[in-house]
Amino acid sequence: MQNKIKLSLVCVTLFTSLHANETKQIELQPLEVTSTAIKTDELKSTDAVEVYTQKDIQESHSKDVYEFLNKETSVISMPSYGNPFTQKLDMRGYGIGDGYQNIVIKVNGRKLNNIDMIPQLLSSISPNQIQRIEIIKSSGVVEGGDGANAGVINIVTKKSNNKEVGFYAGIYKTFDGNFYVGHKDDKLSFSVNGEAKSSDGIREVDNDGNKNKNKLANFGIEATYTPTQRLELRANALVSKTEVTYGGSLTKDQYKDNPYQKGDNSNEQIYESDVIGAGASFFINDALSLNGDFSHEFKKSQYTYKTNGAYPYIYESESTYVYNSYDLNLLYEEGSFNMKLGIDGFRGKRDSKDNDTSKYNDAAYIMARYVIGANSFKAGYRYEQITYDNKPSTGSSLKDDDHLDGIELGYNYAFDKEMSLFVNYSKSYQSPDIDRFFTTPWGQPTQFNGFIEPSKANNYTIGYNYITKQNKLKVSIYYTDLKDEIYLYKHGYTYKNTNIDKSHKYGLDLYDKYIINKQFNVMLNYSYVQAIIDDEKEGSDDYSGNKLPGVSDHNIKASINYLPTSHTTISLSEVYRSEAYAANDFNNDFDQKQEEYSSTDISITYAETKWEVFAKVNNLFNQKNGLWIKDDAIYPVNFTTTAYVGFKLKY
Repeated sequence: MQNKIKLSLVCVTLFTSLHANETKQIELQPLEVTSTAIKTDELKSTDAVEVYTQKDIQESHSKDVYEFLNKETSVISMPSYGNPFTQKLDMRGYGIGDGYQNIVIKVNGRKLNNIDMIPQLLSSISPNQIQRIEIIKSSGVVEGGDGANAGVINIVTKKSNNKEVGFYAGIYKTFDGNFYVGHKDDKLSFSVNGEAKSSDGIREVDNDGNKNKNKLANFGIEATYTPTQRLELRANALVSKTEVTYGGSLTKDQYKDNPYQKGDNSNEQIYESDVIGAGASFFINDALSLNGDFSHEFKKSQYTYKTNGAYPYIYESESTYVYNSYDLNLLYEEGSFNMKLGIDGFRGKRDSKDNDTSKYNDAAYIMARYVIGANSFKAGYRYEQITYDNKPSTGSSLKDDDHLDGIELGYNYAFDKEMSLFVNYSKSYQSPDIDRFFTTPWGQPTQFNGFIEPSKANNYTIGYNYITKQNKLKVSIYYTDLKDEIYLYKHGYTYKNTNIDKSHKYGLDLYDKYIINKQFNVMLNYSYVQAIIDDEKEGSDDYSGNKLPGVSDHNIKASINYLPTSHTTISLSEVYRSEAYAANDFNNDFDQKQEEYSSTDISITYAETKWEVFAKVNNLFNQKNGLWIKDDAIYPVNFTTTAYVGFKLKY
């Protein structure tokens, strides 16, 4: 394998001698934040934001959106119990266990969050179709709504005349092919994109020697038509299907001895998602527009669990989902004053063998921004009603509802065209997903857990921005006060979804990209966080004063880029996370902790105007990494060196 890695690097390095042109000067500038309720730019934003462009995403050569978030941004990503297609996310100290439920993820305004405990399906979005990713930390609740305690991740897809086709191939028979065909003129914007990938897998999963193989296919269409200057019509469709086999957990001795080996069980999941959407904007005058969007999603999940012991056991489940969402808003933009007033809603229903369960969200919101001189002010409010309805196959229906509100207040002072200071406050919330009302203790039937309280957070942030042509520096300090943070209580055979009475988080985020000269630039993305349980007593356990499990104190992403010619880029990057308590260790007393995570990657790219070739090695030093759930329950993650080479053709 090492010889294959060396060969793939050498093949691309040979291109560096083909051209000796002077390296182009790279310059940094404030980027526009387009997908918040009110548009602004990084320097004048009243929020702690990270903005990544199409160029950033393509140059990272990330295999999927999860990899880009984990290696380039402050967001943490880990495969969900070994499943690489529905990964768990964490931001601002909510933990790798349930942190993803505190992040709202939107693609062109469509929410990806689920009504149950399945993480957002970011695998359905191919990196080659993304225009930008915007991360709004500890804010965004006015338009993001339910689940925005940690913040909002907005993904905006491309509208361009680009035509691209690319592929990569790597060890373990990993293949990916993707394309994007776009057209844009004064009246019509149209794009078609697709991706297919597969891998034979690395790790054994069962007694028959099968490995954790996987495959994925995405196909999407987007169109925008402007028949008159006053009217814009939009339509889109996306089809996604993932098939994955992944292994069970290992003991610590097994993990240290051989992370490639099978665990005590294997899992298979087939996950399909079909989305259609439509929208329109009517521009009443130059300042006022009426906008509406609707989407419909049908999803199907087939899951199989098999044990590998002497007495085989097989569990199978199948669920179908229907999601309908809408957003209708009135947008006013005139000079230094902007305002958005709207209503939005979500209808989610899951049908399974034992019950049909639905979760409905209906909300109204208003957001305003006013700029006077060097001062920018933001204020917004959201009111949301959430309704639950469970219809079991036997017995009576169960109903409940919650009424919640969110607030955003922010201020930014720009000292000059390069430097600004901001402060903001947000009140956010996360309602329980439908799985929280039920528990399935090992060996027992599913039981009604009881309705539980939504969590509520008060978020305070102060930050500093310094953006020049050579340096982009962002620093923010935050404090979050929480009530009723949601978690699963486990003690022996007792399982119960419930709330942490009171908790808090605080930390520091630092981002710096510095252009040293025409040949070298460096990037550092560092997060320090403390997540503390202030008051929680359940049964005989008292968690008060403990740390929230699954939260690392230190999270570092760093890279150095070398451009020996105008066509060649060599990148070396490092991802590091410090140790933490295992995901289920609320008592902070397990014998085993979540070990530190470390991965060093290197890539080489040779790019011409119409084409490029690249090679990348992940986990260069073969670090063992895993996800600790409890003692002797470890899921190997990025535990070996992998490599791939690719080619992209552009028209």
